[in-house]
Amino acid sequence: MNSEEYLLQLKDWFIKNTTGNVFIALSGGVDSAIVAFAAKKAIGEKAIAITANYKTLALFELEDAKRVANEIGIHHIIIEYNELEDTNFVKNDIQRCYYCRKSLGEHIKAYVKRYQVTDIIDGTHLDDMNDYRPGLKALREHKIKSPLLEKRIGKKEIREIAKKYNISVANKPSNSCLASRIPYGNSITQEKLKKIEISEEKVKELFNVSHVRVRDHGDIARIEVGRSEMEKMFDKRKLTQLDAELKSTGFKYVSLDLYGYRSRKLIVIND
Repeated sequence: MNSEEYLLQLKDWFIKNTTGNVFIALSGGVDSAIVAFAAKKAIGEKAIAITANYKTLALFELEDAKRVANEIGIHHIIIEYNELEDTNFVKNDIQRCYYCRKSLGEHIKAYVKRYQVTDIIDGTHLDDMNDYRPGLKALREHKIKSPLLEKRIGKKEIREIAKKYNISVANKPSNSCLASRIPYGNSITQEKLKKIEISEEKVKELFNVSHVRVRDHGDIARIEVGRSEMEKMFDKRKLTQLDAELKSTGFKYVSLDLYGYRSRKLIVIND
């Protein structure tokens, strides 16, 4: 099928599977953007985008969500809460994403009555089934629906739809919350998250790379970039500047991971 046919499938899903107003959990990434786009096309004003600013979200993600909602022309609301108030989340065990998604579902549900919403929809897609994602359990507990998954649409098809209809995040690399940069077993704090966010922005700014993770190993910052962008990092002058910039945030040592970006299939736990 081509991108138009995939979009038609999504629109058809909304027409057949929703009856009233729906919330689309809009994260700022391409997956939820396409779900919101299809919802707006299919059911018009009944589609409402909802974005949670839960304090572990990088600022650019929030700005991307706002921009995408404006492009689509969908009603967009932003809710705020502090994920760091959840002790289960902060302890950062292997179920961290479950606690995160459980809390997200609870906070979104708090707005259901006000907006007369009958369904909550997210951007989970077919390729997500190939990764370790404990958060999916929480989404199912909240009865959050995933049309991309039901229609067996994966990342490749999602990007094709986004490119066809000029959605600005079509080529945006996949991202996750800043807490994912902290190895399991190490507690999550606002200071660590801010340090990571500043560090990743510095790497992007200096080297013009798009797919970046700065992993926080205590005194050590371990930088991962996409393998296709690795050569951009081989600039001695810029590396010297980056070393100083990241040390100014609180790291004692700065390293470049020569393997490059690792997906979350690799679970890193500090000894």
